[in-house]
Amino acid sequence: MSEQKEEYVVLEKTQLSVSTQSLTSDPEGQSQNPFEDFNEAERWRKVYESSGYEGLSKFDPEFSWSKDEERRVVRKIDLKIFLWVFIMFCFLDLIRKNIARAVSDNFITDLKMNTNDYNLGQTVYLVLFLVSELPGNLLSKRFGPERVIPIQIVLWSIICITQAGLKNKAQFIATRCLLGIVQGGFIPDNILYLSYYYTGAELTFRLSFFWCAIPLFQILGSLFASGVLEMRGIHDLAGWQYLFIIEGFISLAVGVASFYLMRRGPTQTGESAFHKGKSLFTEYEEKIMVNRILRDDPSKGDMSNRQPVTFKEILYTLTEFDLWPLFIQGITGFISLQTVTPYMSLILKSMNFSTFLSNILAIPGQALLLINLPLVALLSRKLKEKSLCVGIANVWVLPFIVSLVALPTDTNPWIKYVLLTGILGLPFTHSILAGWVSEISNSVRSRAIGTALYNMSAQIGTIIASNLYRNDDKPYYVKGNKALLGFTCFNICMAVATKFYYISRNRYKERKWNLMTKEEQTNYLDTTTDLGMKRLDYRFIH
Repeated sequence: MSEQKEEYVVLEKTQLSVSTQSLTSDPEGQSQNPFEDFNEAERWRKVYESSGYEGLSKFDPEFSWSKDEERRVVRKIDLKIFLWVFIMFCFLDLIRKNIARAVSDNFITDLKMNTNDYNLGQTVYLVLFLVSELPGNLLSKRFGPERVIPIQIVLWSIICITQAGLKNKAQFIATRCLLGIVQGGFIPDNILYLSYYYTGAELTFRLSFFWCAIPLFQILGSLFASGVLEMRGIHDLAGWQYLFIIEGFISLAVGVASFYLMRRGPTQTGESAFHKGKSLFTEYEEKIMVNRILRDDPSKGDMSNRQPVTFKEILYTLTEFDLWPLFIQGITGFISLQTVTPYMSLILKSMNFSTFLSNILAIPGQALLLINLPLVALLSRKLKEKSLCVGIANVWVLPFIVSLVALPTDTNPWIKYVLLTGILGLPFTHSILAGWVSEISNSVRSRAIGTALYNMSAQIGTIIASNLYRNDDKPYYVKGNKALLGFTCFNICMAVATKFYYISRNRYKERKWNLMTKEEQTNYLDTTTDLGMKRLDYRFIH
């Protein structure tokens, strides 16, 4: 074991895990203070000193602030940090999904391809996106998201523009490969970046708005594409070529701006990738930020924001099986949405709708998704319930899938359109699952790797989804819809099973912990080799 790894294990062994209550901050005020006990505060101070935590100078167990001051700081974080992260994600989604709008033009015909060729390109993109997730996140952890993320945006914008020159299937697949490599890691990078500023409960709720970028920019992208694709023939260019060029240059502007607008961290809000300027927050506000985050989850200071994650730490995180129920749901939970979304315009065209209408008619489903996404996150927050709220997505989609399977193939196209729109508008609980992984990680190591692994699991689901609608099954995709029904039923059962799994894990830990004497508990805290969520004094939220 390397010296760095040994030091890290020592750090995690000295930690007291966060209780269920302290994981979720009070949305109306300050988090509970786990540092009220002097010995506990000193234990964590040693951890922060050893890790080189950048916020150590602001750590103060006795520091207090008012609820109004905290609310003002959170609003400021929302405006100065979260808003730009949201804008960047909007352009990730715009660029990675514009291929679905390009095919409503003559894109597939112009490149002499068929549906299976399109599926292959999408699969290759998703595989490389998946493979790049963890390396991209580790690069961001080592060199800083304020450097890595803007570079990603600039590169994917350039690739998007070059797609206007595509002539054949080989070039199409090549650009999908490059796009997958460059965009991988962007989402977990941003989740880790936001976790430096928000408590666990706040992060989950913010992520619901983060993923609102998907339906919002599907709506705006469809409206934009419906006009741009009509430019076909101007200067002998196809509509899809104009689409790639225009959207690519807009995204490029966002990438360049990100070099200046992203900040290094809560105690370094004057530092961006290019310059050192005036801090976005005052010294007092930075002190509130650091202490409120540590009181919500003390483990957020067990690594510095530039400390790399080792290969052994990656393997250790993979053995934290308590994350696996969330990874499984990441794979299967949204396959119905992931299958229908990229095919919506093709299905509508097969029902003899025009190119213009094929884009416009996709908007109501995205609008419904935009409404349902924050509502289900708000419901989860109010009820303090995660497992069953995650299951709502598939309960919603079940009657629409059943109807698609049961109705004859010659059913009125408008009825099919309504059913497909219902699938597109499901309550998207991806934000709850992603935030859940971050909340229960109980160490920066596990949080950095776990969020990347969760997003990789979501990409595996997208890969599966992109191959359910096959060329020999069109235009009604009867076999594909039956597969969607099977996944939907499994997901409902999995959501309930996850609830009972974490309840049973907490009971198991509680039993073992209570069998110890006070002296044995103290000895366990000082000598255990259990790390992160494997510790007996840790309890899962569910």
